[in-house]
Amino acid sequence: MHKLFQIVFLFAVFAVAPGALTSAVAADEAESQKAVLVTGASSGIGRRITEVLAENGHFVYAGARKDKDLAALNQMDNVEALRLDVTVQADIDAAVARIADAGRGLHGIVNNAGVAIFSHLNDTKEADIDFVFDVNVYGPYRINKAFAPLLIESKGRTTTIGSISGFLTWPQGGTYTMSKFAVEAYTDTLATEMAETGVQVSVIEPGNFKSEIRRKVALHAMGKTSDQAGALTAEEQSQIEETIKRNAAMREPDPVADAALHALFAESPKRRYMVTPNQEEAEMTIKAAITRIAQLNADQPYSYSREDMVKMLEEAMEAE
Repeated sequence: MHKLFQIVFLFAVFAVAPGALTSAVAADEAESQKAVLVTGASSGIGRRITEVLAENGHFVYAGARKDKDLAALNQMDNVEALRLDVTVQADIDAAVARIADAGRGLHGIVNNAGVAIFSHLNDTKEADIDFVFDVNVYGPYRINKAFAPLLIESKGRTTTIGSISGFLTWPQGGTYTMSKFAVEAYTDTLATEMAETGVQVSVIEPGNFKSEIRRKVALHAMGKTSDQAGALTAEEQSQIEETIKRNAAMREPDPVADAALHALFAESPKRRYMVTPNQEEAEMTIKAAITRIAQLNADQPYSYSREDMVKMLEEAMEAE
C-alpha cells in the first residue's frame, strides 16, 4: 500500500510539474518586468521613449488623450495605453487606480507631456500663460504627487522632459522658457525632498529634435487645434507645411529616449541630462548658464575671485 501511494504521488508530481513550472516562470517574469508611465506618449519624444522602453522589455503605461492615439499605442507589445490628460485630475486618479490594480507596481515615470506658445510677453494673454504652465509645470507636479506612494513603494525613479530652454531665452519665447525654468527648480526641490524615500529624480533637457510640438504651436498661433487642421486656409496650410518641412529636417529624438532609459534604470542616474543634436546648441546652453553665474558674482559685496570661481567649477565637475 505504501509503495502504491509513492507511485501515485510521483505520477501526480510529474503530471503537474510542467504547468507549475510554467506558471512560476511567468510569475517571475512579471515580477522582474519594470513598469513605467510615460505621459504625452502619442507622438514625437514621448512616442520614441515609449518604443525604446518597450523594446528593452519594460512595460509601459502610455498616456494619451485621443482615441486614435490610444488605439495605436495599444497595438505595441509591452504597452498599455491610458487615457490621460495631465490637466484633468479625474484622468490622473483613474490612471493611479488602473496601475495600482494591475499589480505590477510602478518603477518610474517620464513626465513628457508638454505644450508651447511663442509670442511677445506683453502681448501674451494670461490664459495662454496659464495653459502652458498647467501642462508643463503643474502637469509633472500633479503626476508625481498622485503616483508618489507607488514610487516610494518601489524606490523608483521619476524624470521630467525639460528643455535647454530651461537655461536659454529668446524674444517671443518667454512663456515657454519660464515654464522650463520652473521645471529646473521643481526637479531640484523634489529630488531633495524625495531623497530619504529612495526615489531618484532627474530632468532631461533636449535641444531641437523632431517633435510634433512645433506644428501644434503653429496651429495655436492661428487659433486652431490639431482637430481643426483640416479647416485651414490656403495660406495657413502653407505655413503648416513649412513648419512640417523644418521639423522633418531635424534629428530623430533617439538620444532623448536613451537618456530616459539611463535615468530610469542606470545604477547611478544623473540629476540632469542635456541632450542636444549638435555642438552649437550645447555651447549656447553652457554659455548661458556660465553667463548667469558671472552676472550673479559681479559687483556684489561678497564676490569671488577668478581663481575661486575656477576652483568651484572644478569641484563641481569632480562631484559629477
